[in-house]
Amino acid sequence: MKSFYGTQLPNPLMLGTAQYPSPAILEHAFRQSGASVATVSLRREGAGGAGASFWKMIQDLGVLILPNTAGCHTVKEAVTTAHMAREVFDTKWIKLELIGHTDSLQPDVFQLVEAAKILTEDGFEVFPYTTEDLIVGERLLAAGCEVLMPWGAPIGSGRGLNNPYALRAMRAEFPDVPLVVDAGIGLPSHASHAMELGYDAVLLNTAVARAGDPVAMARAMMAAIEAGLLAHQADPIEARDMAEASTPIIGKAFLS
Repeated sequence: MKSFYGTQLPNPLMLGTAQYPSPAILEHAFRQSGASVATVSLRREGAGGAGASFWKMIQDLGVLILPNTAGCHTVKEAVTTAHMAREVFDTKWIKLELIGHTDSLQPDVFQLVEAAKILTEDGFEVFPYTTEDLIVGERLLAAGCEVLMPWGAPIGSGRGLNNPYALRAMRAEFPDVPLVVDAGIGLPSHASHAMELGYDAVLLNTAVARAGDPVAMARAMMAAIEAGLLAHQADPIEARDMAEASTPIIGKAFLS
């Protein structure tokens, strides 16, 4: 597995912290998932009051923290939020979200590249939430990003991998870059598929937080990601249009 800005993840699952029915369920789901990274939103969790108790709970999980700029629509908003997050969460990591389309929550890739360049020059280690576009990927890497996080489908949609062809092409185009499928995961099979394509991690939130049983779904996601990773490492067979007999003809007995 590839490292993320020099950090090796013990588990390729990154799990969000929003929308859980209660803090206790969030904590239990995290522990059952084995996730090694928690994504947190500065806009949702303040630094004081209830936000302070939330932050203490996340710290007690002993996982890596990936603050995000969720809800930002301009470069200025994203950069300001990133600087505040670095102060609150004491990390150079930032998941850079810059939303360009209200309904689909598709990232504004033009502003994304601009903000990524500013933040990397300011010493941040940027995890950009992007599309599966190869040119955008090249621009983000040129801006200083060392990780790419293409979406699987719109945030919270649960549709899985809308464009496996493009995700496969991105993996082939950037073989040495850590890649994370971020957003759109709804089922364990979706997470497994991402790992089977050779991705290095999966980031999800809604699929666990909004499940009828978040703790059980967290366990299922952990198992699926492990299965997908093992399948990729096992070098699976290619799909075929025609059947291929598992029993060879040569050496088969013929009765006259």
